[in-house]
Amino acid sequence: MIVGKSMPKKERPRILIVDDEPRVINLVREVLGATGFEVIAAFSGESGIEMAALEQPDLILLDIILPGVLDGYQVAKRLREFSDVPIIMLTAKVREVDLLRGFEVGADDYITKPFRSKELLARIQAVLKRSKNEKTQHEGGEISFGDLRIDLARRLVFVGGREIYLTPTEYNLLHELANHPNQVLFHEHLLASVWGPEYRDDVDYLRSYIHYLRKKIEIDSANPKIIISSPGVGYMLQITDETTSTQ
Repeated sequence: MIVGKSMPKKERPRILIVDDEPRVINLVREVLGATGFEVIAAFSGESGIEMAALEQPDLILLDIILPGVLDGYQVAKRLREFSDVPIIMLTAKVREVDLLRGFEVGADDYITKPFRSKELLARIQAVLKRSKNEKTQHEGGEISFGDLRIDLARRLVFVGGREIYLTPTEYNLLHELANHPNQVLFHEHLLASVWGPEYRDDVDYLRSYIHYLRKKIEIDSANPKIIISSPGVGYMLQITDETTSTQ
């Protein structure tokens, strides 16, 4: 069933699907085309990278298993070398190891095949909304404590004076934790605040991002001292020294 309202042509987001299954591409064309999206397709990882560079899509649906030399993970890694375009991975089965690997190379979300029209639209709209919000945020000042400093105006993070690269979602997660230091934030709160209310129950997403965020900002990610877990409840950014926050 096709759901959703069509949008004005001038506002139509362009979606690139990289998949070698014609039935999946046809389904995506039918569902998204009927709701106002423009859909373009590539059938291999190599052509997907080329089309992403030439066509500048607003979002990419990227299958993990692709013909040719490059699989979906490798394609995502290449894309992140020149683009911050949102990427939703398509997979037959999502395991925690898949989430970790996908998020490591810059994926923003996952959809499991076979997927329903409503699920596909909801995920795409949520990721596009999140991406738009990231681009329009214009905060000033910084948040700093100990060796960790967050430059709000430039959305940059420094640890011990060294700039740490974070994906947009990693940054948003750290920012949310930093806005509530020494306070345990429930899983549901973090998921709704960072990903959107549709993701309130996707604790595996949160766990995966915390894993990689710790690897980037903790001295020993296996024994975290900054981002502390409250098992079954949530996470807290722990501050043990004087905190300075400037907005």
